This record gives sequence, C-alpha cells and structure tokens, in this order.
Amino acid sequence: MVAVILSAQDSDANINKIAPTFFAKFPNLETLATATAEDLFPYVSKVRNFNTKSSWLIEIAQTLKSDKNIPTTLNDLIALKGIGRKSANVIMREMKVPAEGIIADLHVIRVAPRIGLCDETKDGNKVEKQLMQVLPKEIWGEIGIAISFLGRETCRPTNPKCSECPINNNCQYPHKN
Repeated sequence: MVAVILSAQDSDANINKIAPTFFAKFPNLETLATATAEDLFPYVSKVRNFNTKSSWLIEIAQTLKSDKNIPTTLNDLIALKGIGRKSANVIMREMKVPAEGIIADLHVIRVAPRIGLCDETKDGNKVEKQLMQVLPKEIWGEIGIAISFLGRETCRPTNPKCSECPINNNCQYPHKN
C-alpha cells in the first residue's frame, strides 16, 4: 500500500530505488504511525509530491495502526487519504483479494481505446467503468495489469510496435491511419 501511494504520478523505477532504505527504516504501519512527515523526507525526497504523500502515509498509518488493518475492499481503501480507484485496485490485486474494479493507469487509458475496448478519454475512472461493462468480472484482477504491460512494452504512445503485438489482428489502431 505504501509503495502504491508513493508511486502515484511517479515511476515504478524511482520507487523501486528508494524502497529498500525506506522499508528498512519504516517496515510497517506501526513504525510509520510514530513518525512525522519530516522523518520520511530523507527517504522520499526524490519522489514526486513527497511532502503531500508523506503526510498521507502518516495519517493512514495513524488511522490503521497496524498492517493487519489495511482494508481489503475498494470503498474502504478509497476512503483513505491519497488512495483513488486505480491505487485501490492495485492494492487489492497485490493483496490477492477479489477484484471490485479494473486497474486503469495511463497505459490502460491509452491502449484500451486503441484495441476497441472503450471510448477514447483521458479519464481513468471512465475507462475503468467502460471496461467493467464489457469484460467479465473473472478477469478484472489481471486484465488491467495485462493491458498496462502491453502499453509499456509494445503499444507505446508514439511508434507502437504493432508488428510485434500479440493482439495486432484484433486491434483497431493500425487501421485508423
């Protein structure tokens, strides 16, 4: 949950760099709950919006008090400061609880319309809702991350690698031009 909050509007690579020292110092919510935002700064200062995220993490830790109290439902997660639908869906996936939505990150927002699964929009919540209407619930937990990986590796924003794409035959994007 902490890594997901830190990674919002930042790269996974950056978070993976700071994570070992951060989690060595703050291994659980109990230790975070006793810290101040300023205590976190040396560990997170290279994270985008670190000041705000530090405050959110402290507030969440003080509210939940223990890792065992991390919510496992979408509504309970999004009730926490700094956690929206996308982050809640990622956290639930990592906790291996049944999906209540679909991860709709920037890659999914770009790729899902290209492959004809939803309308083009920059609104992740709209993309998620449309995907939930057309995809079976059994695949919600994995489809968002699968589309995201496709977007990171193959269906790039510019110069997509259409010839290498495993779903090229079913894709509407190459035929738009």
